[in-house]
Amino acid sequence: MRIGELARATGTTARALRHYEQAGLISLQRAPNGYRIYDERAVVRVRNIRYLLAAGLTLDDVRVFLPCLDGDVAAAPPSEKGLRVALERLAVLNERITAQTEARDRLEAALRQATGGRIRPRMCDVDELGRRRGS
Repeated sequence: MRIGELARATGTTARALRHYEQAGLISLQRAPNGYRIYDERAVVRVRNIRYLLAAGLTLDDVRVFLPCLDGDVAAAPPSEKGLRVALERLAVLNERITAQTEARDRLEAALRQATGGRIRPRMCDVDELGRRRGS
């Protein structure tokens, strides 16, 4: 199948597929005219890549799962290495969330101080899940 067909079959873009190829996550053959040709197994592989990316992993993280990408990643028992990578990514995300929350709180306090409390930033009206308070 050509790149456009694979993109449609997996709900992604040709650009993303070229990115996965460049990262060494998918392989292909070249037709005599230079077109990229993927076999049917690429559909499962790309869906697994997208599943792992949607879970919060990076392309570098996904490389750890290369031996599993042609199977059912979501249903397979996790490997020790896969669990370690996922836990490390979770720690990174938690650190980023903490840093962003602290930056937001500092900015909110500065705005309150600068305005004498007259202006409430919109973020003050939003709960931890991003929902407007009082709605």
